[in-house]
Amino acid sequence: MSQNDHSNVTVQTNGTVQAEERDNESTPLLGSATGTQEPTGASFSSSVFNLMNAIMGSGILGLAYAMANTGILGFCVLLLLVSGLASYSIHLLLKLCDQTAITSYEGLGFQAFQKPGKIMVASTIVIQNTGAMSSYMFIIKTELPAAISSFLSPEPSGNPWYLQGGVLLLLVMVCVVLPLAMLPKIGFLGYTSSIAFLFMLFFTTVVVIKKWSIPCPLPQNNTVTASQSNNSTDPECIPKLFVISSKSAYAIPTMAYSFLCHTAVLPIYCELHRPTKKKMQNVANVGISLSFLLYLVSALFGYLTFYGHVDSELLLGYGHYLPHDELVMSVRLAILLAVVLTVPLIHFPARKAALMLIRGDRPFSWVNHVAVTIVLLAVVLLLAIYVPDIRNVFGVVGSTTSTCLLFVYPGLFYLRISEDPLRSPQAISAVALVVFGVFVGLLSLCVIIVTWAQGA
Repeated sequence: MSQNDHSNVTVQTNGTVQAEERDNESTPLLGSATGTQEPTGASFSSSVFNLMNAIMGSGILGLAYAMANTGILGFCVLLLLVSGLASYSIHLLLKLCDQTAITSYEGLGFQAFQKPGKIMVASTIVIQNTGAMSSYMFIIKTELPAAISSFLSPEPSGNPWYLQGGVLLLLVMVCVVLPLAMLPKIGFLGYTSSIAFLFMLFFTTVVVIKKWSIPCPLPQNNTVTASQSNNSTDPECIPKLFVISSKSAYAIPTMAYSFLCHTAVLPIYCELHRPTKKKMQNVANVGISLSFLLYLVSALFGYLTFYGHVDSELLLGYGHYLPHDELVMSVRLAILLAVVLTVPLIHFPARKAALMLIRGDRPFSWVNHVAVTIVLLAVVLLLAIYVPDIRNVFGVVGSTTSTCLLFVYPGLFYLRISEDPLRSPQAISAVALVVFGVFVGLLSLCVIIVTWAQGA
């Protein structure tokens, strides 16, 4: 950065930066009063991969089902809306960091509502991320044995240890998740995040390729033969542009959770090499755009493969109709590996929030770092092993905490901290973001309650 750029920044003695001198988005948010050189941080590409890994998880498996219940055009409009709002809420968080020189979600909560706000945000992050990690590890416990079994021929008799979900879960946790979660900086996970991105890209490619391997209408006996062909005139094989039904209510919550990355945004920003608001916003825009593209392509071709019969978890359909297809078996294993590599990234902000609740703003301590890491992962492991259906347990909590972190908190904090008049475009947009977040949260809650009632 040039000397002229440094001269545009004035840091007050209390550590806050004057807002009027922060208008230049190329000014480093983490600049110091002495203008000392910042140590080398994470690269732009590494930060993009980390953000994409925080965005993309098992949610990609449910978007084809969302398209089947909203139609192609309806899905595209909703996905564009949710991704745009996710990017805008990140913009609000970065703008608040720019105005206050605060670079943590919990710190913004304290600035807005003092200690209750800080506790509220930290608790929400811990609950949300612990639930997400438990859900991911539950997927590993249930899906990994089947994925391994599909590669074995002939299938082993009995129940050997390498096909027991609990044993495999413990091995994955100890051998993969724990070492990665112990890393002190989130930037170190850039390499594993790039691998997870490649797995997601592989999944999307396979979904596109297998569009022409499964005929429509679908075979009645769940077995695809070479003699079967597509019948484009069949009503079941005509794609729908708009669909409105009771199941359409699942679409917006599914999309909202698929773009939740806000707990990782500020940690990623803090470790970005020469961090500026503009540079971090570009990281967010690139990450969200690439995720949007993979989401759209995988959902579109998944829907055009199964149409109205698409499963809520896309890979289940391929398992039914192509049970021994090597490419399908490989992509199933790749998705599980991507989920495993996502868990340490979700763990990082959860541990940071837990340490803030326990120790406040005290300096870094390896003892506390290791202790909180082990305790959090132990809780996640126990929940994934002993809770019979982790997705229902965390359904209500996840639906509320996710929308708070994605929509409600950024809008509320901006209205509370920013000095913009209430009738300004930014303030009106923040109000709209809060209203939309409350609507999505209540919608999610109602959908889960109705689902429980129907299953009772």
